[in-house]
Amino acid sequence: MHRNDVTRDDGTWVGLSLDVRDRDQPGLCVFSAGQQLLISQRSRPVLLAVVDEHLEGVDFWRTDAYRSLVPPLRADTARTLAGSPERWAHHLARYLDESPESPLHAGRWLLSRESPFQRWRHAGTSHAEYWSSMLVEGHPDGYIDWHLHSGGWEVLPLRPLPAADDSRVKAYRKQAREGTLPPVLLWWVSGLDCHLILDGHARLAAAIAESVEPPLLELRRTVPRDDLAARTHEAVGVYEDELARFAELRAVRGPTVPDGTAIAGPKLARLLHDLSTRGRPTWCLPLPGGEAEWARISREVTAGHDWPVF
Repeated sequence: MHRNDVTRDDGTWVGLSLDVRDRDQPGLCVFSAGQQLLISQRSRPVLLAVVDEHLEGVDFWRTDAYRSLVPPLRADTARTLAGSPERWAHHLARYLDESPESPLHAGRWLLSRESPFQRWRHAGTSHAEYWSSMLVEGHPDGYIDWHLHSGGWEVLPLRPLPAADDSRVKAYRKQAREGTLPPVLLWWVSGLDCHLILDGHARLAAAIAESVEPPLLELRRTVPRDDLAARTHEAVGVYEDELARFAELRAVRGPTVPDGTAIAGPKLARLLHDLSTRGRPTWCLPLPGGEAEWARISREVTAGHDWPVF
């Protein structure tokens, strides 16, 4: 895997670009069978889901089979990397690359600190209240309501969050107060229109308990490197065409007409930035055996419970 830092024009770090090769199928994979989805970690079903036929949300059943791909983070590592999302991104990218249970597959990804969550937070709402409203409740079953938050910025833990008095949470609460809490690692899954927590369930619980903003890193697919080159060439062509149009106007109307760089230049910069960071739909494989296999797994996982409820 090749890593490359993505920055704005002013040098501000946006995220870490991950170019992955020679990985045909991820260890943590989304499968589809009609309106039914299955997220499996290697051979272990992690999440079963049924998309509402009216496209209003998703019914889900969460198993207890998910295992984090990141080993426990040491306190000395947290202190060393505290306040540096760039260094944390490089640190966590290594586990994403090396773990056989990672969602990474061949293509280009972005591990970014840019969070959409703050844009939905209302003034006067505490961190604890805000994050409690963003979390999808329900275990083992629940519902992701696509109309609850415009843009679908809800967060679904892949296992229940531990209690505030859990021993791991207590340790992280101290780090939250000290400002050394490691980031929560999220994965955007477009088929659910929701973020899943890949690592940091106890850390998020600690941040909520201490009513502090949890540091976040979001993983999502982006434009592949081959497509990026072609689209960059296309964007530059649009820029050059715009300058040529202004040049023609200047030739007719004189030097009072601007040369167009003040208008076309920023537009090109925005296009190029978007190309480097724009998300793509989550890769989804057809489930071998289709809906019949999904139904079999559902019966096995839910142990005869009346789910899904249609």
